[in-house]
Amino acid sequence: MPSVNGTTPVNGSTKFLDFHSAVETLNEYKSRDGLGIEDLIDTKQRGGLTYNDFLILPGYIGFPASEVVLDSPITKRITLKTPFVSSPMDTVTEHEMAIHMALQGGLGVIHHNCSPDAQADMVRKVKRYENGFIVDPVVISKETTVEEAKALKEKWGFGGFPVTESGKLGSKLLGIVTNRDLQFEDDLRQTVDKVMVTDLVTAQLGVTLPEANKILAKSRKGKLPIVDKDFNLVSMISRSDLTKNLHFPLASKLPDSKQLICAAAIGTRPEDKLRLKKLVEAGLDIVVLDSSQGNSMYQIEMIKWVKQEYPGLDVIGGNVVTREQAANLIAAGVDGLRIGMGSGSACITQEVMAVGRPQAAAVYSVSAFAAKFGVPCIADGGVQNVGHIVKGLALGASTVMMGGLLAGTTESPGTSFVSREGKLVKAYRGMGSIDAMQDKKAGAGSKNSQASNAGTARYFSEGDSVLVAQGVSGAVAHRGSIGKFVPYLAAGLKHSLQDCGMRSCKELHESALNGTLRFEVRTASAQLEGGVNMESYEKKLYA
Repeated sequence: MPSVNGTTPVNGSTKFLDFHSAVETLNEYKSRDGLGIEDLIDTKQRGGLTYNDFLILPGYIGFPASEVVLDSPITKRITLKTPFVSSPMDTVTEHEMAIHMALQGGLGVIHHNCSPDAQADMVRKVKRYENGFIVDPVVISKETTVEEAKALKEKWGFGGFPVTESGKLGSKLLGIVTNRDLQFEDDLRQTVDKVMVTDLVTAQLGVTLPEANKILAKSRKGKLPIVDKDFNLVSMISRSDLTKNLHFPLASKLPDSKQLICAAAIGTRPEDKLRLKKLVEAGLDIVVLDSSQGNSMYQIEMIKWVKQEYPGLDVIGGNVVTREQAANLIAAGVDGLRIGMGSGSACITQEVMAVGRPQAAAVYSVSAFAAKFGVPCIADGGVQNVGHIVKGLALGASTVMMGGLLAGTTESPGTSFVSREGKLVKAYRGMGSIDAMQDKKAGAGSKNSQASNAGTARYFSEGDSVLVAQGVSGAVAHRGSIGKFVPYLAAGLKHSLQDCGMRSCKELHESALNGTLRFEVRTASAQLEGGVNMESYEKKLYA
């Protein structure tokens, strides 16, 4: 028993309750500590809140962060293992970003500020990157030259082409041309039947994918052709896909084909129907109707048309920030919604147009309404760090879309350069910037490239004689590879949910609705307190 020097008053009292009753004593309070989500997002009382205006109160940690499950729906029919989506901006998402976001369990939405053919080629590259059974392999004939085979390798980013009599699927298999066969071949005019491998290991039509994978693993070959009883090529599987399965267990894939899930954006003009046709033929899974203000007759008509023409294609509508906007798109048949107007780091819509809504208020209002109809929502914009991701999900979003946060990664299409301060940065621009709206790639040589531009279409400016910017151009810090940055975001999200006492994104949503998850408003002083208060420091986000 330690010695004491008297009983010290606590809050002026020296009479205390039995400490064993501390948990039961909580029942004496009328409500839990902090605010419920409805009290927090009370716009009549507090105005419109942004992510920086509040915090989530901690809960009870009774599990390791590694047990937190991040699975969350992106549409009514498709769920991601990681709730991260890259924005359809021309300095953020092309096929490289889409591939690596999908490999990490997220999703990349390919921009449409390019020609329809160029966008369709990007979709094909995503769909061909990883497969189960490759049901539409690139097939060549024995008359194909070495030069042509090398050109195909350059175009598709992979080698290993089956050679058949007719050069088509369903024809008799003759051999396979691999990278090793082409690498040191100097005679470019020589036909591939002179260099192809004819000692083949094959599997018969009807083999299951696990059985085929075992055969491939034992064969030590790069490809396993699947043939029918007449030795006609039916499909293939690839050893590289087996390796990808091991390295990327969370990858966003379709259960039947094992291909990566691919999304792409289009506008709402009549010519976008022709664009969508090419994208669907390339294997598109999700189409995002890209508009700064989604509640329009153009988008509603497009939603109905897409659902009628392509019932197997999931449609994400937006952008919206109010229940009334969302209701019209939900009634038209959308499978998902995109929330945000003017909150992006490169967006100036709220400033220039005086139209929009603070992101936290928008996410809660729309997602709470959409949930009544089973429509998942994407919180698009305003995300600058892991904490903002957590807050967007806590307010009801199923996934979070990022532009500027991912624009600095290696896989984004932006140009890298050294800034005046000597830092490595990458070019980044809003789709409403003058630079983006004057880009002529989407026109593909047409006389009126402005009418075909994704930026002008997104902001309904195709026919304007004077373009009014709703975005800016600039640069963001280089963040390294998606292969490290997205796992950092996911790990941060898991630890945050652990701090909240939530084992999954689903439990986070349920706890917000039933009042278990609590919040607190942050004053300006509180925001300063929560930041770094040092004379000098180095902010290293992950290692």
